[in-house]
Amino acid sequence: MMSDFQKSFLGRSGMQVYTQKEFDEQLTIGKAQIMQIAIDTTKTAIAIEREECAKIAMELAKEWAAIPDSPLSLVMALEKCAENIRDRLKK
Repeated sequence: MMSDFQKSFLGRSGMQVYTQKEFDEQLTIGKAQIMQIAIDTTKTAIAIEREECAKIAMELAKEWAAIPDSPLSLVMALEKCAENIRDRLKK
């Protein structure tokens, strides 16, 4: 609670005065916005990391496929791994 002097002083300085309730409401909104940005940023970072993992799996599959007599099952497993990683991005 502000004294009459504080209200008078702040009123003359041209500053807008808010009640504690108004401040708390805006603070709550600001916190929620910050949390939403943090959640969205984390989701984006996870998606980028998953895509990079899928690329690594596909590169390994190509490398193994280029080796004569390499096990086809390993190449197929790596390709499936990359596919599964990318499918998780869609969820």
